[in-house]
Amino acid sequence: MITNDAHRQTVEIPGPWTHRTVAANGAQFHAAEMGHGPLVLLLHGFPEFWWAWRHQLPALAAAGWRAVALDLRGAGGSDKTPRGYDAFTFAADITGAIRSLGERRAVLVGHGWGAYGAWTAAAMRPAHVDALAVLSMPHPLILRRHLLRGRLRHSGSLAWVQTPMAPERRLIADDGAHVETLLRRWSAPGSPFPDDEAARNYRAAMQLWPAPHCALEYQRWLFRSLFRGDGRRFAKRVQDPLTMPVLQVHGAQDSNFDIDLAASSRTMVGGEYHWLSLESAGHFPHEEAPDAVTDALLDWLVKQRDHD
Repeated sequence: MITNDAHRQTVEIPGPWTHRTVAANGAQFHAAEMGHGPLVLLLHGFPEFWWAWRHQLPALAAAGWRAVALDLRGAGGSDKTPRGYDAFTFAADITGAIRSLGERRAVLVGHGWGAYGAWTAAAMRPAHVDALAVLSMPHPLILRRHLLRGRLRHSGSLAWVQTPMAPERRLIADDGAHVETLLRRWSAPGSPFPDDEAARNYRAAMQLWPAPHCALEYQRWLFRSLFRGDGRRFAKRVQDPLTMPVLQVHGAQDSNFDIDLAASSRTMVGGEYHWLSLESAGHFPHEEAPDAVTDALLDWLVKQRDHD
């Protein structure tokens, strides 16, 4: 059994950031924070936790932003509740965290399933989102239509996680060896990511039971909702094009979500839109090409601040 001290040691990795707890939407969320200024809320993907943004946090803080990397519900040091992994709760978690951090609005930056939540929060609660940067995830309505065409097996981990409990056992077996396998499989061939430190930290974080179950429940809800009323209600809630500025970054070698599928998200943005394809990156551009992603993010953020 993992003790509380071991839990904190796994999650609260030391660095120039400050660790804190944020209460939002009926749960406690762990976050790492740096800097002062307008809020940029960073949302990690699967199978990662807040530490995925370690490259971007110092750069954002140095550029005059308050950068906060949040552990999603069920991940890292955040509460691992038995329920709450549907898109409606996801959006409320994100905007609740913004308010608990003392702000009314924020720029959202999300990767993978964190980007799915960011897209959703921007669509459902636009009053709380100044701008949106998404990595490695098409717009939720684009992804829903893709899956309804029977393309589940061409959508990353969505197919193999639908069976009960077997995927959870696979993620924690051999000290999380399959987590490292996924990181390597989804990165571009020859990518330096993950190095030994990254593999070790992500494997350890997935051992914090029930983190594997919670992480997979986001994906299971998405699949189950395709055939239920809550899925149709969700589709209706996110159908209007976004009006805030959007930056979309995608690795050209992303084997989870095809680059053309991701790029078709442009149709769901009615306002300012920027697209960046990184030829050398796979599913983890912020980790495989951190300098390129950080530079692009900072350039885009400066334009948003100048425009305001």
